[in-house]
Amino acid sequence: MEVDLAAGKPTAEVDGETYHFCCAGCADKFVADPERFLRPVEGPEVDGPHTCPMHPEVVNDGPGSCPICGMALEPTEIRLDDESEPAELVEIRRRWLAASLFALPVLVLAMGPHLPGVDWHPPRWTDYVQAVLATLVVFGAGLPLLARGAESLRRGHWNMFTLISLGVLAAWVYSAVALVVPGVFPPSVRAGGAVPVYFEAAAVIVALVLLGQVLELKARARTGAALRSLLALAPPVARRLDADGIERGVPVDGIEVGDRLRVRPGEKVPVDGVVEEGESHVDESMVTGEAVPVLRAAGDRLTGGTLNGTGGLVMRAERVGRDTLLARIVRMVAEAQRTRAPIQRLADQVASWFVPAVVVVAALTFTIWLLAGAGLPVALVNAVAVLIIACPCALGLATPMSIMVGMGRGAGTGVLIRDAEALETLAGIDTLVVDKTGTLTAGRPELRRIEPLNATSANDRDELLALAAGLERGSEHPLAAAVLSSARRRAIEPRPITEFQSVTGEGVVGRFGEHRVALGNRRLMARLEVDLAAVEERAERLRADGGTVVYLAVAGRPAGLLEIGDPVKEDAGRVVADLGRRGIRVVMLTGDGWRTAKAVAERLGIAIVEAELTPAGKLERLTALQNVGARVAMAGDGINDAPALAQADVGIAMGDGTDIAMESAAVTVLGGDLGAIGRAVNLSRATVANIRQNLFLAFVYNALSVPIAAGLLYPFFGWLLSPMLASAAMSLSSVSVIGNALRLRAARL
Repeated sequence: MEVDLAAGKPTAEVDGETYHFCCAGCADKFVADPERFLRPVEGPEVDGPHTCPMHPEVVNDGPGSCPICGMALEPTEIRLDDESEPAELVEIRRRWLAASLFALPVLVLAMGPHLPGVDWHPPRWTDYVQAVLATLVVFGAGLPLLARGAESLRRGHWNMFTLISLGVLAAWVYSAVALVVPGVFPPSVRAGGAVPVYFEAAAVIVALVLLGQVLELKARARTGAALRSLLALAPPVARRLDADGIERGVPVDGIEVGDRLRVRPGEKVPVDGVVEEGESHVDESMVTGEAVPVLRAAGDRLTGGTLNGTGGLVMRAERVGRDTLLARIVRMVAEAQRTRAPIQRLADQVASWFVPAVVVVAALTFTIWLLAGAGLPVALVNAVAVLIIACPCALGLATPMSIMVGMGRGAGTGVLIRDAEALETLAGIDTLVVDKTGTLTAGRPELRRIEPLNATSANDRDELLALAAGLERGSEHPLAAAVLSSARRRAIEPRPITEFQSVTGEGVVGRFGEHRVALGNRRLMARLEVDLAAVEERAERLRADGGTVVYLAVAGRPAGLLEIGDPVKEDAGRVVADLGRRGIRVVMLTGDGWRTAKAVAERLGIAIVEAELTPAGKLERLTALQNVGARVAMAGDGINDAPALAQADVGIAMGDGTDIAMESAAVTVLGGDLGAIGRAVNLSRATVANIRQNLFLAFVYNALSVPIAAGLLYPFFGWLLSPMLASAAMSLSSVSVIGNALRLRAARL
């Protein structure tokens, strides 16, 4: 970019040269490592290896298409600095726009006269306009599609691109011959003295297929953006302490194992390592899913990307770059996403036998009519009619139309579905894996219970809460927010506390009137010599309910117990029971502690629970379920759920969670509504049934129409199907598929 030198922007001097910057952030990065920005670029940058999500054995040095299935290849690694749109997406979108621009007038010229109430007969010269525009679409914008079709024929891996290429070329070649040398066609195929042309079929098919390619590539780009947002959780610059104790800002990718780093209050931990000095509460919810930040002191491990609280830390780097937990999570998400076969596999499997069958039938049609003495034009017309009527429009619409309507129906009920595979797969699941924090629970600490000790008045609970709120008003501990929020809801005024003191990792102490008051854990009570023997049994009962117990002491004696926990969502029990009635078992995998996890599982009737799991642990347990034949859906809301969400047969992200969870999952439930999971299952089953109906209609259409186009009924009734009628029949088959798909709008969920 250009920098206004008169605007007083930051500058830096290196080796006698002065460099100007747009902002202080860019200047700081440059000063931290000038060599990184000044070193010469050696040759063009390589895009890196790309692979096919359906055929992982296919690996290419850059973007391209799979030689087996024709799908666009995707990168095996995500880079943080690559934020621009993929070049292939830009190119295909440009081709689609050009194809749409030229195909529209062709469609108007060809189909306008056939509209009801339209009395318009375009002159013959408009056929030449159609020819020019359709040629630009087919051999210009559609050239990559034809190339994929040719590649499939050359390699013997026939797929949907084979069908598309044959159908498009058949319509274009036939129309071109009819326009240039109409005399070779018999009178039986003429309409109004002219041989009909079908340039619009070729042009529109190309435009629609290119649109599908654009949508596919945009979905891939969104996935890459989500992974880059995950990588961006690590700060770009770290504070490294040199041997002489001087603190210097350095880029995170310049940190080496063994470096000593300072993490200030409120900053993110730059890399994985161990605390050497200081104490602080660190928010590790992105890794563990635990809503309450945990105390980290000397000797404890830190994870890159987690958020430091109010204390300062000095750490030693142990894992950097590709070895950090954050980088490994990104790789796990990317690899799991590539292992999922798209729903296009079904169409390609059909094409593997359908395309050769159609080609054989067309060849036999041409040969038989030629041997029967009908002449070359008749044989050619019937063969082309077979190819046109067998063009995979109905087959290609069968799945996308149902998916499109189903997705729209789901969006209206709070269920957002990212891809077609999710709808198909969700219908067959028998196991739902759920995270606890943020999925079954609200995901934020809340004061659930106050138990006065030696209560003498109904107001004792309010008095205890007022004392606790007064103490916590001066605290920055994460649990303080739960206490203060509860006091605000109950309109209780915190008591004025003097001589306030915060004890890191233990609690808070102060004075109210003549009495010393304290709120904290067992360690704080032991430090103040408060005898808890008489209240431990009651405290254990509260812990068994899955909460964190905080002791309140007044004048050296226990006065009350506060239970702070993550509340279970109101509809969680009903949803778990409802899924059980549908034959879907629920399994809880959580990074939270065993006591809390078991308490929540027992309350909701979940029989299988695993706790204290890392992101890799969740992925391992979920994969184990799949290995024994379970068809698994995963519902979660955190970054720590992302690898498992991607590996699951279908991932369901709770919409009040993190962006990376939503991008890793194929289904997003808006607002974290658990009941929407059941609606999503019903929607998927209705959509899959609709897809099967559409495929049946498409197959029945081809089974009946191809023999008729070949002339099977001619010996009995004298019927021949001209290419014009074949084109009309092809359109009617598409209309029937569309009409059936629209029935999903009224489906009961």
